[in-house]
Amino acid sequence: MSRHVVIVTDSTAYLPAPAMERHGITAVPLTVVLGDQALEEGTEISARSLAAALQDRRPVTTSRPSPETFARTYRSLAAAGATGIVSLHLSSEFSGTHDAAVLAAREAAVPVRVVDTGMVAMALGFCALAAAEAADAGGSLDEAAAAAEKRAGGTSAFFYVDTLDYLRRGGRIGAAQALLGSALAVKPLLQLEDGRIGPLERVRTASKAIARLEEIAVERAGSAAVDVAVHHLAAPQRAEALAERLRERVTGLVDLHVSEVGAVIGAHTGPGLLGVVVSAR
Repeated sequence: MSRHVVIVTDSTAYLPAPAMERHGITAVPLTVVLGDQALEEGTEISARSLAAALQDRRPVTTSRPSPETFARTYRSLAAAGATGIVSLHLSSEFSGTHDAAVLAAREAAVPVRVVDTGMVAMALGFCALAAAEAADAGGSLDEAAAAAEKRAGGTSAFFYVDTLDYLRRGGRIGAAQALLGSALAVKPLLQLEDGRIGPLERVRTASKAIARLEEIAVERAGSAAVDVAVHHLAAPQRAEALAERLRERVTGLVDLHVSEVGAVIGAHTGPGLLGVVVSAR
């Protein structure tokens, strides 16, 4: 199917492959540096391999795609018939991915609208789906970008981590730094706020933190039509159990996705991550 306005995102959106194929969404990979190896997320390193490396305390860092990687992507899509591209990426507070896309967009053969969604994981993925649905319906470049921005405004992400250590090491902890003083005494609940990771609540045990995460997601969903995603890293049973409870309790649930995060996000959160994204339709 020929598409005039096409959607590009990055590998941290963690979109299901069938959805990407159905809407013709392209994901540009970020890179995980494991020791002296630079590996593309999604094709060259799995979340499980990353979790094992973190548990062994091997050095792990991440890096953005290069502007040339984006430029190649934009050239390929233009050559395939795209007349406009909406390029949607994770928060610029976390990564230079947005900046790399902006540099590449300046030289693209077709108009490219680069959007810093302020989101990550399926919070970003839902924005990409909204843009793709608008484009599939015949929407213009501006209309597809506006659909993504509107979706971002109605999307919240909350998550639990077993330890703040990985976020601290990666420099992604932001305002949640205040929780470090009592990190041994609490299980932190965090939220995505203004494109940054910030503190939400302090809970004494993992079981209470996960129960509270469920309550927060239900409260945020209310009775509106929403999509929900449950993410985890090396905690599939926790994720499935939480997803089942949310299926029963979220009255306006439209779609629910359960998935393991990829290596880039996993490198900064560590094994045991459990996250919930609630996105208003």
